[in-house]
Amino acid sequence: MRSVICSMGVSLDGYIVGPDGSFDWSVPDKEVFDLATDEVRRVGVHLLGRRLYETMVYWETVDQNPQHDHSTLEFAALWRALPKVVFSTTLSEVRGNTRLASGGLAQEIERLRAEPGEGDIAIGGATLAAEAAALGLVDEYRIRVYPVLVGGGTPFFPRAERHVDLDLVESRAVGPSKVVYLRYRVRH
Repeated sequence: MRSVICSMGVSLDGYIVGPDGSFDWSVPDKEVFDLATDEVRRVGVHLLGRRLYETMVYWETVDQNPQHDHSTLEFAALWRALPKVVFSTTLSEVRGNTRLASGGLAQEIERLRAEPGEGDIAIGGATLAAEAAALGLVDEYRIRVYPVLVGGGTPFFPRAERHVDLDLVESRAVGPSKVVYLRYRVRH
């Protein structure tokens, strides 16, 4: 059965965006970018909330600029080819290899897990990931902890009163920025 993965960059104090909505502190160095690219290689489908979709639509056309390096072009090609499902009540259409979700999150994940296919089911976007966590649908968390305190904003983990036991699978410092990569499996 395909695993549901939640992977995001987070500040040391636990936020994915700061109080002003900015996440410029999480611009990855080459090694962190390569780590994210490797993660995308292992994904079979990516579920996104509207705001993350609107941020990531950039990758649909980034390769039209010939000045980008190989790593950027490689990520763009992987991202464009990756099937994506967007959960939104306001969007009426999406671009690329993307479709709008036709049902709720739990039903979509159940359907995707039942389909034949390779790769994990990735979830992105704070609200969507929080919903998946609250429903007990996340199998693994992959967290890139940036060495910065932003003092508030959108938290990575929802502030719900829910206890979840995790097992550490991997931890390491990555790149010159010393981002700490943590990978935890949910103990079922």
